[in-house]
Amino acid sequence: EVQLVESGGGLVQAGGSLRLSCAASGFTFDDYAIGWFRQAPGKEREGVSCISSSDGSTYYADSVKGRFTISSDNAKNTVYLQMNSLKPEDTAVYYCAAGRVVTLEALYDYWGQGTQVTVSS
Repeated sequence: EVQLVESGGGLVQAGGSLRLSCAASGFTFDDYAIGWFRQAPGKEREGVSCISSSDGSTYYADSVKGRFTISSDNAKNTVYLQMNSLKPEDTAVYYCAAGRVVTLEALYDYWGQGTQVTVSS
């Protein structure tokens, strides 16, 4: 059974940091890309960052470049999203997803349940 479990969300003040984790199981991790997406109330789901588990290539949305860093620990089948200099507009439910194509589009096969990130001003 494929599982993607996010953790690390919470409430933080503007300017603070959080690290999200996405623990994957049930598929060959090295064959998949992992993406982080977010969805704020009343808004569409947005691609935040993604990483290729095979070659480590990474991509970021313009809105998070320079503030967020995605990384992968293939030994642990886990992908992290380090979020620094958080802004109130980063408030959203954050999801990780696994798919065959590394992209910021929501073209992923498997999705986690999400973790809430709230940034207070």
